[in-house]
Amino acid sequence: MTNPLPSGLRWQVYGGGGPTTLVVHGLGATAGEARIPASGLPGTRVVVTLPSHSGAADAPHGYWTYPRIAQDLMTVAREVGATRAIGVSLGAGALVALLAARPDAFNRVALLLPATLDRPREPQTAEDLIRAVELPEGSEAGAYLEARALAFRRLDAAVTALPGQSAVPDPSVLAAVTAPVLVIAATDDPLHPEQVAKDTAVAFPNSRLEVFPSRTPLVTHRREIRSLLIAFAGV
Repeated sequence: MTNPLPSGLRWQVYGGGGPTTLVVHGLGATAGEARIPASGLPGTRVVVTLPSHSGAADAPHGYWTYPRIAQDLMTVAREVGATRAIGVSLGAGALVALLAARPDAFNRVALLLPATLDRPREPQTAEDLIRAVELPEGSEAGAYLEARALAFRRLDAAVTALPGQSAVPDPSVLAAVTAPVLVIAATDDPLHPEQVAKDTAVAFPNSRLEVFPSRTPLVTHRREIRSLLIAFAGV
């Protein structure tokens, strides 16, 4: 894993050659979960570990804003030469904030289960987030939820700060993004409303929306989503 940024954000490089895809996880994701969207992608995969997650240092005071995370992601993208990006939940929101500031940052972007666009999300407690997570295949619920609860003990500041924010105050600025954008939504996920994904897709002029009839599509439709990402990011 590379040397961290001053915020504590780290990243790990997998594979080699082009294209180079930046992969950004959601809040509270384990190291294994963070790698899931990178699975099978061609070329180089650069998997980010946000501060206060896994082996990364704790986030500094005031870190948890979408623009601040976006700044870090832009720094990494420049460092590794990423031309594509994939974000899940919080990672999707941070990429939207990045694109609002830098419309030409990537030539392909996939946004999985965005939680917010221009309106703050509903407040949730850490317990709400723990109960709503996707259970990895083959894992025992008790052990997994215990590990998740441990992870969220480092994320009190994020859980408090993020629900009061939106990814971008004015979605009209996203009309300047000419790159293809893939948006993946779920019909029954209480933390990632289908309407937010639809609004996100509408905000980008060159978008494609895929809606999966599931509460946890990254589990129930993992193969289909992997195929979509491979085809989309590998072009």
